[in-house]
Order: sequence, then structure tokens, then C-alpha cells
Amino acid sequence: ALIRVSDNGIGIDTRHLSRIFAPFQRLHSRTHYAGTGIGLSIVRRVLDNHQGSIRVESTPGEGSHFLVALPVGAP
Repeated sequence: ALIRVSDNGIGIDTRHLSRIFAPFQRLHSRTHYAGTGIGLSIVRRVLDNHQGSIRVESTPGEGSHFLVALPVGAP
């Protein structure tokens, strides 16, 4: 199954895409944007545990598209 989640947030520069799934990695200070920097790392860990994957497409100033792939059926 493929799930696409989109937002209209600030977007992510392609230089930083590899960092966003690491725990406690923030691209901006807490004074600019709230959050702990752990959400996407949890998503990646859950998907890894279920043989799934996540990919992101993003344009700064326009938002991001997260593509989540999960296997269909039991292993």
C-alpha cells in the first residue's frame, strides 16, 4: 500500500532531506518552530519494523509530500 501525506508547511531544502529522519535533528531553532525533532524518526522506525519505507519530496516555501509504502498482507 502506498500512502501520500502532504503539507503546506515551510518545505525542506534538499540538502537536509537525509537529516530529517534522524532522532532529535532539527532544521530550525525552537524559537522559530515548535517540536522535538523526534516525530519523523519514530515514523521511520515503525516503518522499518514493518518492512515499509518512507520518502519525502519537498520544495522550500511550498511544503512537503511524504510517501509511505507498506507491504500488503502478512509476511
